[in-house]
Amino acid sequence: MADFGGDVEAFRAEAKTWLDENFPASLKADPAAQLADMMGGKQTPDAALWKKRMGEKGWGTPTWPTQYGGGGLSRTEARILGEEMAKIGARNPIGGMGVMMFGPTLIEVGTEEQKQRHIPSIVRGEIRWCQGYSEPGSGSDLASLQTKCEDKGDHFLINGQKIWTSGANLADWCFCLVRTDPTAKKHNGISFVLIDMRIPGVEARPILLINGGSPFCETFFTDVKVPKENLMGPLNGGWTIAKRLLQFERENISASLGSGGSPTLGQTGGVDAVAKKYVGLDDTGRLADPDLRKRIIDHLMEGQAFRLTSARAAAEAKSNQGPSAATSIMKYAGAKIAQDRTELIIEAMGHQGLGWEGEPFDAGELATVRAWLCAKANSIEGGTSEINLNVVSKRVLGLPDPK
Repeated sequence: MADFGGDVEAFRAEAKTWLDENFPASLKADPAAQLADMMGGKQTPDAALWKKRMGEKGWGTPTWPTQYGGGGLSRTEARILGEEMAKIGARNPIGGMGVMMFGPTLIEVGTEEQKQRHIPSIVRGEIRWCQGYSEPGSGSDLASLQTKCEDKGDHFLINGQKIWTSGANLADWCFCLVRTDPTAKKHNGISFVLIDMRIPGVEARPILLINGGSPFCETFFTDVKVPKENLMGPLNGGWTIAKRLLQFERENISASLGSGGSPTLGQTGGVDAVAKKYVGLDDTGRLADPDLRKRIIDHLMEGQAFRLTSARAAAEAKSNQGPSAATSIMKYAGAKIAQDRTELIIEAMGHQGLGWEGEPFDAGELATVRAWLCAKANSIEGGTSEINLNVVSKRVLGLPDPK
């Protein structure tokens, strides 16, 4: 961990100096370009340079251990770094499932060999990861999964199918739940394995969604040979690891959902700025539609309450115990806030929020419509809202199972 003698302003000054020297000015007005590679798009030279510099510095994963290439910062220092980046319009170009889910889990439960092999490439943004959890018959009841993993002596042999595998067609590796003991009770016969997506027998087929994109895939494993060193955690002990990873996933998804903006949304500024642009102001300088004005105010208040709660939760996690079951609360709230935000923006845009293609609509308006449709999945991804409410009921409130 970086030692600044307890003087956070010393670190703020260092962070500001480094950002001033290393953040390409051309990216300030183009936040989407900073994340293009993460979203599967084409990088500009400056975006590639920014990603390289952040990866080498370790500040794309600011609190991860330095021995694996991470920044080694405290949570306070990481927060300050985020504040200084926000001031100059810099976004973190190192992300994806390797950072959000797999990396933190690997740091906790992986072997030293696995950490040395996989974490540095995640820190530098060189490798894409995907998640092999859900199956056609195993969604909310994930523990009923049937992808078969057989012990063949010097390797495992995997056969089965996963679905809604985000970015599988672009991924280099997959962290995957497989059934290694079909005779055990369903939670007890599951293992957590790492699969190279480029080896024979792996096939990813993109699924076209209503927003015109294909971020999810069907993934097929046919006689896929996996080295035994790719088993993470104990044999048949994958369910515990899977649940821990989901806590990291919900924590990160909720933070992004409730943050108030997205580079894919199309519109610049918050809901209030979009409403002013399309609805206009009355003689007193207020939004001309009083009903919409009230609902936007309520939404902005919810968003601020969410951010404050997230900050409090992060402070409470300083014990290094990481995220808890309370992440299900934040995931549920974050999904609702994100969906409300896109609904309000589309409503404020009026007939300009009805476009799919054609000259009457600019690129930002078309992107906003697609983001609105994509937001319908916010209450499904990372655990459905119903499942998250069940988790809150049982593990946070301590309520009994329904009879």
